[in-house]
Amino acid sequence: MGQSNARAASGPDKAAALQAVAPVMHCEALQAQDLSDIGGAGSRVLTASVNTENGKSQCAVEGLLAPAIHFKLKLPMVGWTQRYLQVGCGGLCGSISMDAGAANGCAALESGEFAMASTDMGHQGMGGEFGRDTQSRADFAYRGVHLTALASKKLIQAFYGQRQAYAYFSGCSDGGREALMEAQRYPQDFNGIIAGAAAMNFQVQNGLYHAWQSTANTSADGKPVLTADRLPLLHRAVLAQCDALDGQRDGLIEDPRACHFDPKTLQCPLPGASPQSDCLSSAEVETIRKLYDGPRDPATGKRLTAGGPQPGSELSWAGVFVAPQGSTELFSTSIAMDALKNLVFEETPPASFTLQDLVFNQATFDKLRARHPLLDATNPDLSAFKAAGGKLILWHGWSDPHISPLNTIAYHEAVQTTLGAAQAAEFERLYLLPGVYHCQGGEGPSAIDLLSPMMDWVEQGAAPGKVQALPPAPRTAPSGFGMPKLPPGVAMPVLAPPASDLTATPVKARWISPYAGSASAVPVDASGWMGSDFFLPYTPRMR
Repeated sequence: MGQSNARAASGPDKAAALQAVAPVMHCEALQAQDLSDIGGAGSRVLTASVNTENGKSQCAVEGLLAPAIHFKLKLPMVGWTQRYLQVGCGGLCGSISMDAGAANGCAALESGEFAMASTDMGHQGMGGEFGRDTQSRADFAYRGVHLTALASKKLIQAFYGQRQAYAYFSGCSDGGREALMEAQRYPQDFNGIIAGAAAMNFQVQNGLYHAWQSTANTSADGKPVLTADRLPLLHRAVLAQCDALDGQRDGLIEDPRACHFDPKTLQCPLPGASPQSDCLSSAEVETIRKLYDGPRDPATGKRLTAGGPQPGSELSWAGVFVAPQGSTELFSTSIAMDALKNLVFEETPPASFTLQDLVFNQATFDKLRARHPLLDATNPDLSAFKAAGGKLILWHGWSDPHISPLNTIAYHEAVQTTLGAAQAAEFERLYLLPGVYHCQGGEGPSAIDLLSPMMDWVEQGAAPGKVQALPPAPRTAPSGFGMPKLPPGVAMPVLAPPASDLTATPVKARWISPYAGSASAVPVDASGWMGSDFFLPYTPRMR
């Protein structure tokens, strides 16, 4: 495909020199642009028309890259300052989201200065059936995002008569995986990449982590052992033990790895006692231990996942792998079944396959290895991205129930090991947000702007330091981040922080510093989990 010309301009003084550029052609004329050189025969602009969004006029473009990658591109009619932002999608994608993610309060974005694009990654709908088709898998793995970048830049060149000065990518969840896939496979596509709560360890994350979280909380009769109404009791006990470890009681745990909570402290005193309002049954205690610990190979004791949900995350379990009373619907069940039946194995399981058929052992893990170089984005060799001048910001909420933050820490440290800590520090940063759930929300301040410091880093050479996180404003969750479809009459409870002196102080803004390691714990023991080699350099698989 050739180079994508992300770096049409550079230098410490360039940011100040960027001027607004006006279109040189009518919006509708973009429909005549040929995209077959990018996506192959049949690739084209479907529609191009002027509309108004948030009071700003834009050229809204929809396009197709063969065989089935749909994308949208928004081109400002006024005030484009030569910057391009592409954003990712969540879950298994299948729809186009234009949510910019970690850019709360970014002035350039809010004033409409960016050209923006996103893609559905080559299939429509949230189901995983597309994974049975070789081309669709490749489009989802890496091709959809890359070709959207190339097509959008070609249309920018045509519309404004010049290329973008800087190109950025921001995504969370699978969007974080997409972000890292770009840095690893196509280091010339973007100057700055922001990867939040990345589903980079895709094979293990969806094939084993969510499957375990679902089955561990399912009794022999198919009903959940732990229900969402029990979570505040558990969370309150975790905070009572660990909140003050960081020197202040604020309802947040600064580094959950330092919290060694034993749920047995909540077990009802009488053997076989039914769950009470102030204690847990032995079955609930055992289930909680399984949820924290994750699956292990029964023969060796080795972990099958890099890590589980962290202490302090308990309220966020609701709707993911802990359902409300009266419901057995779990997001972990649906995402695991989609992945296991359609995506992660070379050999498709039989139609009768259920999670109860999945064996958590080394033999199952080894079946995930074949598509690791295709779907995973854990290659720590970012030397080409660094050589191209790229900058990378990783971020993750400590209370994420969907993807353990230990995966992101493991990747951050793998990059340091591969390139050297000093070399990595020249282009990569990691931010961990206490009390923050998956990509947004939670008990901690989650509204954060990482796009502005990224722009300063790329355009002015000013490396980011502390960033401010604010309590989030109410918002609608982007598609793909996963909540169960509950039966009629069953409502998802709103689990507010426990009403106690531990959390009496309202959540305030806090400054989040780049992660610099911690003496409290080793995030991933290289000899302790079966997929440690997934975080070593590897050759990407294309099909």
